[in-house]
Amino acid sequence: MPHKRNPVSAENLSGLARLVRSYSVASLENIPLWHERDISHSSVERVIAPDATILIDYMLSRFTSIVKNLLVYPAHMKANLEKMGGLIFSEAVLLLLTRKGLSREEAYGIVQRNAMKVWERGGDFRTFLSQDEAIQHLLKPEDLEEAFDVRAPLKHVDVIYRRVFKESS
Repeated sequence: MPHKRNPVSAENLSGLARLVRSYSVASLENIPLWHERDISHSSVERVIAPDATILIDYMLSRFTSIVKNLLVYPAHMKANLEKMGGLIFSEAVLLLLTRKGLSREEAYGIVQRNAMKVWERGGDFRTFLSQDEAIQHLLKPEDLEEAFDVRAPLKHVDVIYRRVFKESS
């Protein structure tokens, strides 16, 4: 696909990840025979241990290169997010409604009803929600503001990275 950058590298990593995961099957099949420790265990371990570690090292190197050279177009990302009229926030609204006391089924019905308006008529999901009487008596405008915060899913990313790199060093 000529419109993509690094498709071969990324696709290669995806395929190699399947191979690395497949080694877990061989490892798990060794478990029932641990008490016997015959040659069937060591033959598997002699192949998958070095192969997996060398392969993972290669994959990490390749992935690092992809990320290091990654080009990001924030304006295009924003435009893509806005193409669906705010529907990407439907799960956040659903969860917010359940936290306000609705059952998941009730919340789902309200969210879906308003989401279908976007598909059928176009328009803005948040506007439809704010005009819905069921929403008006449950949520304040600032609640919807919070649910439609594009940064919310990334709120804990720094903590996660610190934890990962602290524990791995």
